[in-house]
Amino acid sequence: MTMLFTSITPSSAAEISIKIEKQYLNFPIAQETERSKMTFATGQGSTWSVVVRLTAGQPDYWVFYDVTHLKGQTLKITYEGDPNGLSQIYQSDQIHGQENLYKEVNRPQFHFTTKRGWINDPNGLIFHDDEYHLFYQHNPMEREWENMHWGHAVSKDLIHWEELPTALYPDELGTMFSGSAVIDHDNTAGFNCGDTAAMIAFYTVASPDRQVQCMAYSLDNGRSWTKYGNNPLIDSKEKWNSVDTRDPKVFWHAPSMRWVMVLNERDGHSIYTSQNLKDWQYQSHVTGFWECPELFELPVDGDENNKKWIMYGATGTYMIGSFDGRVFTPEAGKYYYCSGAQYAAQTFNNIPQTDGRRIQIGWGRISQGEEAFNGMMMLPTSLSLRTTKEGPRLIVKPVTEVEQLFTQNGSWKNLTAEQANKHLEQYHDTDRIRIKARIKLSHATDAGLSLNGQRIVNYDMNGNMLNGMFYSPEERTSMTLSADIFIDRTSVEVFFDDGVYTSYQERKANTNDKQGFHFFGNNIQVEELEIYEVKSIWTP
Repeated sequence: MTMLFTSITPSSAAEISIKIEKQYLNFPIAQETERSKMTFATGQGSTWSVVVRLTAGQPDYWVFYDVTHLKGQTLKITYEGDPNGLSQIYQSDQIHGQENLYKEVNRPQFHFTTKRGWINDPNGLIFHDDEYHLFYQHNPMEREWENMHWGHAVSKDLIHWEELPTALYPDELGTMFSGSAVIDHDNTAGFNCGDTAAMIAFYTVASPDRQVQCMAYSLDNGRSWTKYGNNPLIDSKEKWNSVDTRDPKVFWHAPSMRWVMVLNERDGHSIYTSQNLKDWQYQSHVTGFWECPELFELPVDGDENNKKWIMYGATGTYMIGSFDGRVFTPEAGKYYYCSGAQYAAQTFNNIPQTDGRRIQIGWGRISQGEEAFNGMMMLPTSLSLRTTKEGPRLIVKPVTEVEQLFTQNGSWKNLTAEQANKHLEQYHDTDRIRIKARIKLSHATDAGLSLNGQRIVNYDMNGNMLNGMFYSPEERTSMTLSADIFIDRTSVEVFFDDGVYTSYQERKANTNDKQGFHFFGNNIQVEELEIYEVKSIWTP
């Protein structure tokens, strides 16, 4: 690949100026290099800083900035590390390594991952103008956590995603932590332009000693953003005597005719309200949650006349209760709806009433090894409330749109474990597969399904433990367990008993056990077994 240095003019030992003429700036990164501060200043007066492992030697991998929005401007880059690394930065209309993009060994094949860099929490999930918007915590400069920006991707079907340029950059207040987005249909904030309703993002800005809540708005469906001139909206450090005040989830509450913000503060979730999205009033607080708050209403068993509110945090625990626009009153909980590698899940705002689903995406805390990208999003799921023997419980199922990826390749009934294992032999080395199974236990107190020794389904009847969590079946004496298992190159998702409980795991690659798929358990019966081939979402 040709290195284009003609537009780079050294101005000092640790400073260069680049007239932006192409789409990308490519940066060489080496993990052994110490992080050093890098500052960007545009010709229009914007300035932001990151810390970078910029190398003057052989890079481990390359990362990039999409600088399309800066074309024609001169970008000044100041670096406090080895100034020789600056000479390796170059602009191009291609990402360095473009020819191998989505072909990497550890690239998940039916889960969203970013092209380069680190991702964590999903942010600003919203549906607008026939697009699902996925914003996310993003370090575009490295495959480890740092330098929080808001990345951005869009989809027509929740499955195939187009990654767009970075939405929000760090600024003088700090870096861009998690948050949410709304569509201001009634122009309550005054940002709308004619018939164009503003998409408004609410986010935490983090500095070493403070976290404050801010907003920005977009009039072109999230492609460009203007930060509100009077940020921050909320600075509650003195109220709580805590730096931990972050992750605003905002939604419109029609009965009270107010905007509601649920904000994680110190030891739980606080509720604020506003008429104009700019001025917020504290209302109440619920202890017992940590990070990434959610608050939404669901019908019980699909009955629109019987609804309950759900509050949850980042770890997969939730409470069921009521909400009057100011105070959430818990009635039951806390319960787990999932365990394992998923964290910081968020649900979409602005889903049409004709759809009616509460759709969720969570971050998969799963390493992609030595690749130039890290982290992933788990499958999008639909949430509902179902009456169980213990009362209403949250049910989690993959959205129906995932079905387009799967083709059944075998279906059997009433098998012994040995017979089922025989059917699975040809799939031992597959990089992706879906397996549906219903297992009946007989003499076994420990049973399930393993993959190269990793127990992806592990039911311990002595302790009523399922994949490490206490689990009581709907029928108290039931000896039957169903599992819908989605296996990608680096991840395993298991939806048990029609969505009552979900387990998320990293798929372990470094194992000496090469027996492949293996049903285990004394005299178990595999009452049903279905195998599905999986299409890649990256296939043109």
